[in-house]
Amino acid sequence: MRRLLLFLSIAAGAMAQSPVDFSKDVEPILKRSCLGCHGPAVQTNGLRFDDGEAALKGGYSGPVIVPGRATESEIIRRVLSDKSAIVMPPTGPRLSNDEVARLQAWINAGAVWPKSTRTAAKRRGASHWAFQPIPRPAGSIDSFVLARLKAEGLTPSPRATKSQLIRRLKLDLIGLPPTPEEVAAFLADPRPDAYDRLVDTYLASPHYGEKWARQWLDLARYADSDGYEKDQVRPHAWRYRQWVINALNADMPFDQFTIEQIAGDLLPNATTDQKVATGFHRNVLVNREAGVDRAEARFEQIINRTNTVTTTWLGLTAGCAQCHDHKFDPISQKEYYQLFALFNGADDVDIDAPLNGEMGPFLRALPAYRQQRQALLDEYKIPGLLASWEDKMRETWANPGKDPEFDFWVTSMSAMFDHAKRIVHTPTAKRTQREQDRLFTYFVNNPGPQFKNNKELSEKFKELRTKLQKLDGDFPALTQAYTIAADPNNPITKIAVRGDYKNLGIPVEPGTLSILPPMREPGRLGFARWLVAKDNPLTARVTVNRYWQEFFGRGLVKTSEDVGTQGDKPSHPELLDHLAASFMDGGWSMKKLHREIVTSTTYQQSSNYRPEVAEKDSDNMLLARQSRLRLSAEQIRDAALYSGDILDLEVGGKSIKPPLPKGVAELGYGNSVKWAESPGKDRYRRGLYIHYQRTTPYPLLVNFDAPDSNVSCSRRRASNTPLQALNLLNDPVFLEAAHALAARTANAPARLQSMFEIVIGRTPSDSEKQSLARYLDKQITILKSEGRAPEKADAEAWAGVARVLLNTDEFINRN
Repeated sequence: MRRLLLFLSIAAGAMAQSPVDFSKDVEPILKRSCLGCHGPAVQTNGLRFDDGEAALKGGYSGPVIVPGRATESEIIRRVLSDKSAIVMPPTGPRLSNDEVARLQAWINAGAVWPKSTRTAAKRRGASHWAFQPIPRPAGSIDSFVLARLKAEGLTPSPRATKSQLIRRLKLDLIGLPPTPEEVAAFLADPRPDAYDRLVDTYLASPHYGEKWARQWLDLARYADSDGYEKDQVRPHAWRYRQWVINALNADMPFDQFTIEQIAGDLLPNATTDQKVATGFHRNVLVNREAGVDRAEARFEQIINRTNTVTTTWLGLTAGCAQCHDHKFDPISQKEYYQLFALFNGADDVDIDAPLNGEMGPFLRALPAYRQQRQALLDEYKIPGLLASWEDKMRETWANPGKDPEFDFWVTSMSAMFDHAKRIVHTPTAKRTQREQDRLFTYFVNNPGPQFKNNKELSEKFKELRTKLQKLDGDFPALTQAYTIAADPNNPITKIAVRGDYKNLGIPVEPGTLSILPPMREPGRLGFARWLVAKDNPLTARVTVNRYWQEFFGRGLVKTSEDVGTQGDKPSHPELLDHLAASFMDGGWSMKKLHREIVTSTTYQQSSNYRPEVAEKDSDNMLLARQSRLRLSAEQIRDAALYSGDILDLEVGGKSIKPPLPKGVAELGYGNSVKWAESPGKDRYRRGLYIHYQRTTPYPLLVNFDAPDSNVSCSRRRASNTPLQALNLLNDPVFLEAAHALAARTANAPARLQSMFEIVIGRTPSDSEKQSLARYLDKQITILKSEGRAPEKADAEAWAGVARVLLNTDEFINRN
């Protein structure tokens, strides 16, 4: 190496005697060895050598050429390096000594780059269909589908039967099967608009918001716990879910629905509900490990938020640009961190979010509560100790690593950490009384190492905690919500080179993708409005495609999570654009869009198998028939409980914990998962409300393919396993539902038929009646032979019939 450097020094000196000709001496080197990775087609690390201005500006790590100073130029260090991880070029022949000398001499001479050598930039994927403006093709759902079928030599299927239609419609719009009474009324209704009336009834149901909230919560990666090893419970996560249900039931326009979730806190005079909507971002995983690097944990959270938003609204795999420019889509790493910057400027904030009826009792009790609380704090001399505690926290945050014991203490504050930090860094005079009250609570629950050797004080803290807990338990508390708010410190965002949060490159401003129309306003609120601007070609297409997927089991673009260059092409591009345009032009009404879909002839087709269609279109992409779809995990449980007439239909509220199989909670870290079964009717609430513990999720949900809630999920995959049949036969939920169904029909004149109509929604055929009757008789005989009393044997046998019906393919699928 020393001999090489000596040679280069001599060679550079010789080159300096005669001017270096860029076109003759330097450009050929760049073309042969550099432009493959740093040229017009690909700009690895944001660096390109086909354009002088761009080359001198450098890449995401900063400048690589320092005119006049070759020894300080990163490009020279790279071409001379012996380290395989940084040497350039990374493949192919290395630069010769003469070539390095010429490059070095050119830089020392000022790195003059003639303008004539610049090459116009070309964006990969710029012509891709999803990035083009949305046209407004004339037609309807049925006209576009029929035109495609005709072109393929196919015909549509006939209309489904009325009993099939009502079951399909109710399951699709509100997630529940129809009752026998509903089916009978619909079958007996001769009016030509009977079906349309049914559609309007279900769209107006308060259960509509519950059904469609589940689809959105999959995208929002909703859960009731933090994830990671500690996986602590989030007792107020449900408040965001409640906002989603209410917004959907009110048919909040999708543009408003978007803006409030992305940046509701930034709206002028933001309401509590608009702030609650930003709970979308708080669904992110949180690592509460005591020894975790807080900077790394926060970086991972913002990465998750960025990826979730771009998947949910743009349908792009932007996360691929975290470490490098996207290999397929026109998303640079710089643009990725511009998106990252939009969310990097926000802090987590917990707020009071009272529901109707809470504020009155709270305000009436507040004066007496504060008086009693202050008396306790004065008795135990807390205010003076608190000031010392705050000082120690500030010192620990300002000097990480100085005292490991205090570092561990501060990070072990766990769920209190972010909120306590925000309050502590707010001047006392500017704190609200609620913030000051919370800080007292944090302090009392986690006084820290500076007091650990004071036995007398430790005992006082223990006494005080007991008294405060009793006082708080008697006080009418307000519902809380997890939200975000703008960080007053407005942190600078820099590119994480190769995705490493410790290896920071050039700073970037908040922004979006240059392949799309520009933002008209800066910041997170401007971004939210940009997402639903009518010239943004992605959001409307992505959204209507996912709604179509819910009704047909497959989107018009099958890869609903990715409409980029690696995703599937739309099966009916004009139909997709028609739906997107009418969605925007119709005021972004979700209910209006859903009504257009379910009232189409295409939706109302029979799902019966047709060999001639299967031969040409096995995936039913062309829509020559309806699709037969497996119910979601939540719907299967709901339908079983609904059949037994034990499903609690109350809308909204906290998460519930139904009976959990033994051994599941014990799988959590350090036996930390506490699953206290919900009492009374709460255990029979809809599956939407089941507490989702990320590390130990409710087994039924997992078994029937509910997502893990770690990342955004745009489509559930339906598996088919033996465990599912065992679940339906033996899970206590289904056993209880079966017994309830048997009891519900005990006095029915045609009990077998009644049971069949409740579970499957139609009258059984003669052969089905005979098969079930034979099974019933056989079971009664067996049970009596085992010593059961006649009455008990009869009850258990009928419960067995119910179990059979709840395990049928027709029950867990919608036609």
